[in-house]
Parts: sequence; structure tokens; C-alpha cells
Amino acid sequence: MQNYQRYKNKEEFKKALITRAFVLAKKTIRLVDRFPNKKAAWVISDQLLRAVTSIGANIIEAQAASSKRDFINFINQALKSANETKFWLALAKELDEKLNQEIEDLLNETKELANILGSAIASLKGKRKL
Repeated sequence: MQNYQRYKNKEEFKKALITRAFVLAKKTIRLVDRFPNKKAAWVISDQLLRAVTSIGANIIEAQAASSKRDFINFINQALKSANETKFWLALAKELDEKLNQEIEDLLNETKELANILGSAIASLKGKRKL
């Protein structure tokens, strides 16, 4: 994982990645609690919460992977969840304009996490002979 250079070691990087995913999920949960009480918001809320909490859960699962291939699969699933989260956050902008800046901040953090995860996958696959 090339993005860990600013950290002392890979373990510190992993902890920082897990922390970022956890904080993103917490902030998203707080955001969703302020969505309007409308049917569309319920659907978006449900899907958004499932996707955003899946990011961190899959990163944690990757830490316990039994093989490199298993590790890559969990990180790939975290990336897919991050991409799904971006979709639901973008759609959530339509629910309440007052929340748009907060949503944009969460969207930017999700994009950064997705970039890190994508870079990690590319790096890991580049070292693996296919």
C-alpha cells in the first residue's frame, strides 16, 4: 500500500484507514438522522447506511483474511461499498439543501477512501502474478 509513506509503518496506516472509515460511518449516521421524514429519504437512508458501514466492516474483515487473495477480496468489497456510498450521498443532496455542504464533505472523504482502497488493490495485484 503506497499511501502509507507518511505513517511510521503499515500498521499505523491500517489503523488510520480503519479510523477514517469509522468516523465516516459515524458522521453519516448523524447526517441521516437529520434527513426529512419522507419515503424517499427512508430509502436513501437505508441504502446509504448499509453502504457506508460496509466500508469499515470489510476493512476490518480484511485484517483477518486467511490469504492475500482473501485480503484483496475484502478490500475490493470495501471499495465497492465506497463507490455505492458516493452514489447515495450524491442522491441525498436532493433531500434538503441545508445539508448539502455536510454531504459534500462526506462525499469528499468517501472519494479519498475509495482512492486509497483502489490504490491498495492496484498495488497488491501488481505484486501478484496473474
